Amino acid sequence: MASVPSLASNVNQRVADALVSALPEAGAADPLLRRSDRADFQANGILALAKKAKANPRELATAVVEGLDKGDVLAEVEVSGPGFLNITVSDKAIVETLAARYADARLGVPLNPDAGTTVIDYAQPNVAKEMHVGHLRSAVIGAAMVEILEFTGETVVRRHHIGDWGTQFGMLIQYLIEHPHELDHKAAGSDAEASGEEAMSNLNRLYKASRALFDADEEFKTRARARVVDLQAGDEQTLALWQRFVDESKIYFYSVFDKLDMDIQDEDIVGESGYNDMLVETCRLLEESGVAVRSNGALCVFFDEYKGPNGNPTPLIVQKSDGGFGYAATDLSAIRDRVTNLKATELIYVVDARQSLHFKMVFETARRAGWLNDDVKAVQLAFGTVLGADGKPFKTREGETVRLVDLLDEAVDRATAVVREKADKVGLTEQEIIENGRYVGIGAVKYADLSTSAARDYKFDLDQMVSLNGDTSVYLQYAYARIKSILRRAGDRKPVAHPELELAPAERALGLHLDGFGELIAEAAAEHAPHKVAAYLYQLSSLFTTFYDQCPVVKPEPELVVGENRLFLSELTARTLHQGMALLGIRTPERL
Repeated sequence: MASVPSLASNVNQRVADALVSALPEAGAADPLLRRSDRADFQANGILALAKKAKANPRELATAVVEGLDKGDVLAEVEVSGPGFLNITVSDKAIVETLAARYADARLGVPLNPDAGTTVIDYAQPNVAKEMHVGHLRSAVIGAAMVEILEFTGETVVRRHHIGDWGTQFGMLIQYLIEHPHELDHKAAGSDAEASGEEAMSNLNRLYKASRALFDADEEFKTRARARVVDLQAGDEQTLALWQRFVDESKIYFYSVFDKLDMDIQDEDIVGESGYNDMLVETCRLLEESGVAVRSNGALCVFFDEYKGPNGNPTPLIVQKSDGGFGYAATDLSAIRDRVTNLKATELIYVVDARQSLHFKMVFETARRAGWLNDDVKAVQLAFGTVLGADGKPFKTREGETVRLVDLLDEAVDRATAVVREKADKVGLTEQEIIENGRYVGIGAVKYADLSTSAARDYKFDLDQMVSLNGDTSVYLQYAYARIKSILRRAGDRKPVAHPELELAPAERALGLHLDGFGELIAEAAAEHAPHKVAAYLYQLSSLFTTFYDQCPVVKPEPELVVGENRLFLSELTARTLHQGMALLGIRTPERL
């Protein structure tokens, strides 16, 4: 089905047409329409237009009103103040527009006509290392942006740029050669979680043992450093052992992502090693074009705007003086691959804000080299830090970084306790309690992250996250489950839209908010702002609560057509909540 124009866009077009008629010399003009607490909408654009045309704004506003094509859409339009228009739409228009959304599987949300191909770089754990709380935001924000962009019609390529290369692997591989059974599994894991934990246990044990030997034994240190050279040279035995580390780490990664209710495919994982064969050519292209120059033996890119504490330019080092390649060489090679081979029109990097300078320099280098241009842009979706209750970076009581699996397990345990408290009232089975506990716990963690603007830090407070009150995913999940319960209790009565009815204030408020879903999704996609989806859904749940309190849906039973229309508003709210939460990667149980 075709997308459904929102009432806002309909009203905006009618006012714009009337503006052109009243002031033809102005050409196309933006009425600057927005929601208002004085009416349904307010148009503010007439003042600036009148000033530019040296016209009286109130007289121009009056002429616009007189020339408006109200149709069945506009119920009332009045001139306010120096030339604002306060606009009230008809109840009939609200219900008819919502009925069109209801009839569409996509809720009338339009596809972006300018959709292209976006590569999103997110969820970047390191091989042979445990995932910690610092990995949470990249994974959660990136996964939400994938869903939002795909829903708007964008072709999205997922990329997980895992840390799978570097000097530490010489140490690990050499130790494994000398202790060949360190990665053997003692018993096959009964499920993904068990095998993932065992994989991490093996990796942790091996890392600690190899590090201890590396620090204590100079001869082993020498052998380990030589092994790095073998790895970089592509020695067959060394690469085979390196692959064992990568495979073992993936078992662990997948178990953590499974806890996070995220689908990570093997083909989406292209780590640092995936660009090895491009590094020499990347450096050659940069040096031959003059974008990069040699400085003290290193290949560098200089920028006038980035200077160190001593006032000297801070360069981007692409190749070190000893011939080794830094992160910049890998990141620039990845840009070449994503633009040339994947045909990307946009690159999004969901990376910690503390790496902002690095990415500014990398993107500018790529622009100078011609790999990024007006047709291909790159942006860093920078995120802030997860803080503890004390407002400092989230640590354990012992001052260590919090393991991600521990954090997720605790969230699920807390949420399961909340679900169990209400289980008897709903009649949940033990299996449903456990399943819903997982959905609520993981949803709580994701929503706490996504309801905050990515650039801001946020406090990790599990007590608040699993609360039934306030701006939490649990509140939204219970709102959805409540609506599904209402629809079940309605029995034989069905949701039916009745445009002929006069709407109560709470029905109007809910309806107008529902109608804004499509524009909200387009805005969140364009601005890379999943927190706007979270804010919309919270307001939707709050408006539904007010509607349900003021407008009986099932008990006391309203007149037939009134009840059908309220069931229609209720079901459309449930579908919108379900779709919106799915875009954030959060499940919505039907009984909770």
